[in-house]
Amino acid sequence: MEEKTKSKRKIATQEDIMKLLDACYEKCLDGIPKVSPSVADLAADYLHKHNNKEEACKAMLRNQIIKCTTSGALSGLGGFVSMPVAIPANIGSVLYVQMRMISCTAYMADYDLNSDQTQTFIYACLAGVTVNGLLKQAGIQFGVKFANSLIKKIPGTVLTKINQKVGFRFITKFGSKGLVNLGKLVPGVGAVVGGGLDLVETKIIANRAYNWFFKGDFSSEHEKEEDLIIDVAETDFINAEPEEQQENESK
Repeated sequence: MEEKTKSKRKIATQEDIMKLLDACYEKCLDGIPKVSPSVADLAADYLHKHNNKEEACKAMLRNQIIKCTTSGALSGLGGFVSMPVAIPANIGSVLYVQMRMISCTAYMADYDLNSDQTQTFIYACLAGVTVNGLLKQAGIQFGVKFANSLIKKIPGTVLTKINQKVGFRFITKFGSKGLVNLGKLVPGVGAVVGGGLDLVETKIIANRAYNWFFKGDFSSEHEKEEDLIIDVAETDFINAEPEEQQENESK
């Protein structure tokens, strides 16, 4: 019993979290050979099949929500989404799909995925960290719509503060509370509960990504910087019927 306790993973540090997110981000941008296309290829597929970027993005978000809650889709990623920090395979797969979903949204909205600023905002969107307060403290003023061009002007000191908040959120999430809620999948009932949590979380992230990158709305009026408990029917992207899968992501 004592050996088992010692072998349990320690709570992640800030450095661990950033290594994890950076590795995941790289995989999102480049794709996973024969398993998952790059963000650019994923976006191109949806853009080709829809009349405008907004329709294409919403279709992509709907399908990624479904993918994030389908055990079969995630199990195909399990052996390939290897991370530098030891977290359960199912969490790594969900993290990958969610981050790629946000990255694809930003890409469709013409954000530069190779910029440090965009990368930091994608991490903040994934973690649910509000950024408008930090931007105002740094003297960065913006109106209702936060222009893409303004993101490039955000100084490194502000990005560091945002990343610190992101790290803290994930340390909490991957700590005792997070691993109990997301990683402890009891066969049968536990898998259903875990999928339900992923469903709610992924829908919240999808709405946030669309609001941030397409609408330019980084305000926190519609959500608090804490874990949200919502009626799943209230989220935008679940009410529409899922489309036929737009891309063959098993290749």
